[in-house]
Amino acid sequence: MAVVEEHLADGELAAVTVRAIAHLTESAGYLPAHEAETLQRACFFAVRAHGEQKRSSGEPYVTHPLAVAAILASWRLDGHTLSAAVLHDCLEDTAVTKKTLVNQFDSEVADLVDGVTKLSQINAKNKAEAQAENFRRMMLAVVKDIRVILIKLADRLHNMETIDALPAPRRHRIARETLSIYAPIANRLGMHALRMRLEELAFAALYPMRTRALRQALDKAHGTKNEIMRRVQNVLQERFAEAGLQVELSGREKHLYSIYRKMKEKNIRFNEVHDVFAFRILAPTIDACYRVLGICHMAYRPVPGRFKDYIAIPKANGYQSLHTILSGVQGVFFEVQIRTPEMDLAAEGGICAHWRYKEGEEAAMAMPQRTREWLHNIVDMQLHAGTPQDFLESVKIDLFPDELYVFTPKGGILRLPQGATPVDFAYAVHTALGNACVAAKIDHRLAPLNTPLESGQTVEIITSSNGYPNPSWLNFVVTARARAKIRHHLRTLRAAEAQELGGRLATRAFDSLDLSDIPPAVLEATAAQMGYPSWEAVLQAIGLGETMAPLVARRVMEVGGRSPAQDMHPAAEGPLGIRGTEGMVVTFAKCCRPIPGDSIVGTFTKGKGIVIHTAQCRNLGEFRRQPERWIEVSWEGGLHRDFPAELRLEAINRRGVLAQLAAEISHLGSNIEHMVVEERDEQISAMDFVLCVRDRVHLARIIKRLRAQPTVLRVMRPRG
Repeated sequence: MAVVEEHLADGELAAVTVRAIAHLTESAGYLPAHEAETLQRACFFAVRAHGEQKRSSGEPYVTHPLAVAAILASWRLDGHTLSAAVLHDCLEDTAVTKKTLVNQFDSEVADLVDGVTKLSQINAKNKAEAQAENFRRMMLAVVKDIRVILIKLADRLHNMETIDALPAPRRHRIARETLSIYAPIANRLGMHALRMRLEELAFAALYPMRTRALRQALDKAHGTKNEIMRRVQNVLQERFAEAGLQVELSGREKHLYSIYRKMKEKNIRFNEVHDVFAFRILAPTIDACYRVLGICHMAYRPVPGRFKDYIAIPKANGYQSLHTILSGVQGVFFEVQIRTPEMDLAAEGGICAHWRYKEGEEAAMAMPQRTREWLHNIVDMQLHAGTPQDFLESVKIDLFPDELYVFTPKGGILRLPQGATPVDFAYAVHTALGNACVAAKIDHRLAPLNTPLESGQTVEIITSSNGYPNPSWLNFVVTARARAKIRHHLRTLRAAEAQELGGRLATRAFDSLDLSDIPPAVLEATAAQMGYPSWEAVLQAIGLGETMAPLVARRVMEVGGRSPAQDMHPAAEGPLGIRGTEGMVVTFAKCCRPIPGDSIVGTFTKGKGIVIHTAQCRNLGEFRRQPERWIEVSWEGGLHRDFPAELRLEAINRRGVLAQLAAEISHLGSNIEHMVVEERDEQISAMDFVLCVRDRVHLARIIKRLRAQPTVLRVMRPRG
């Protein structure tokens, strides 16, 4: 251990490091000789690299990566993973480069270290964006090699075990991050024991007083229920022996954070949590598992609706077991989990379990089918995520897969998270089906697209060649895949619409300056001079209101070597036609709600494109000092769609008046989108309606019909 003593002058610190290396070496005793030798070299390399660096607790910093590697050794991972764990902070916290790691070890170890390493130089606007980018980079490394996330999970576990040395704000931030990201990732990988440990540590760090209170309640419950649970256990063992079943029966208790979460979600007290105490029964075969279940149900009464068969339909992380809640002696409820020993090993160790049966490269590359599917979804999310924050949000959503199972029209089973809607179902089947979705049938009946699905339902999606994703879908979809696909399509649609609108505006500006047959080279040179990658990007910027078409036209003239002064034409530009379908880059102001037939004015708003107001709108005042942001617009003919219009109405407060008004509105072919009723006094009510109308004439007929009602005192259309 001369290397340790050479780089750690303090004898006590050196002794701590030597003990950490010895513990790791003992834990990794299963490694072949050549991998053990590489691990030993990695330990000494890390000691030299970290030198006198210390942790917040005062211990040598190198003891942290050594402890991380020891955790991975307890999971029996391969030598490359352990060596990478020992070196995992070298790229971030020392002068060591990836090239040095490749030369000293090999590219596999270097790639693993690089995958775990945070980005040290990120061009981010804020800390949240930097953290999201770090997470995105790490998850993409995970897709290439699952061992990256295993190293990161072990790293987070040791950080949580030593978190008491940190100041409270940092301790709370790390604990919240652990609960929201790393514990769910462990659960997604089927690592049940690790998930529970991370949740317990994070819960204690965030809420120490609540942790103590729950621990005291649990200890008190032990005193009153231990004898009852022993009697239940004896009864079950006798029944299994009578049936000739060789099983392993053990007791367990629900961990504190799970109890706390259930109490909070269901708003119940501690004594109302029925599965605090449970039995785990290991049966030799799947057939024996179901026989054990039958014996349990004959011995004690099962609680209706609390049986779950995760053997026939496993969880998303591959977890398999039978769960049932039974009512025991003196009304004490308890849970029974029934599984085979192989299922139990997979449930506790998750993806790490297969390292016990495979060796070398086969172990590194093999992974359960469910994990491969999840990582495939990660790649899909990355391809369609606009920003690192979008990607992080999508992955977080995907990490909480409390599931339901629904049927396709052909009898196929689809697994979806709780709260999923027909839109989530459509995107789970195929992206094209989701993009073309216009309606849905649930159990052969039409249902709104935002209807939460339930297990056992049959879902049929109705499509249209003219269908496209609606931005409002983002308010109710719950799957990360659906959210990413909708956002990607809307961004693409927005870019296409912005470019088309920008092209129309640019053409009008060019015509006003008598510019024609402009060489493409001049357009590209103008784009480069303005800081855009292409002329198409300039057109998008014009369409989104980020730059003005007349200014761009003058810049094109300058780049083309022509003088604006001598080429100006006094001919007025014609108004821009509005169809009402340019929903991504042309929006209608909600203050005045313009409809066809109204005299309208367009204003450029950065990032939104053109906002259409009625010419009489009172909110146009702020734009009067910015004439360059105004644009003359008009309605195109032959519009066949509905537009929202607002009416304000005062009526005598009588029973049935609202139903009468709604009937009149419906009779004239309109629909009420939104309504607010305000009771001014006992005699009069004020009502604000948002109606769907085709044009100004349609709205005038509605107003005339409403004014003719004897209960209506006044009808007006707000002007903003």
